[in-house]
Amino acid sequence: MSKKIPGDVRHAKTHEWVRAAGGVATIGISDHAQHELTDVVFVELPVVGRQIKAGESCAVVESVKTASDIYSPVSGEITAINTQLAQHPELVNSDPYGAGWFFQVKLAHPAELDTLLTPADYSQEVGD
Repeated sequence: MSKKIPGDVRHAKTHEWVRAAGGVATIGISDHAQHELTDVVFVELPVVGRQIKAGESCAVVESVKTASDIYSPVSGEITAINTQLAQHPELVNSDPYGAGWFFQVKLAHPAELDTLLTPADYSQEVGD
């Protein structure tokens, strides 16, 4: 069903993924989540500069089927958003772990990453 989960990401139980490097976390939704949503038609992204806490709703993804809140798996400051998603929301479906990323956060508490699911744990969680 789902594509292989990259080894360099962690997941929240709410299906967001995090790829951290140099104190910055890139966040998107998992292949499993985009598959469940079906065709993504719109993504509402957070404002750059916003302070967020882990577990806080900060974006919305809409598909032909439903709209879903996106929660930040980590705390910190939004430093970038994927502006390509405004014109090409389908990137969330075609490349969820790459070009379909949502936003980046400067990590306030890097240890929060340790509370997220490993690729193997997430795969077990979603039954892949």
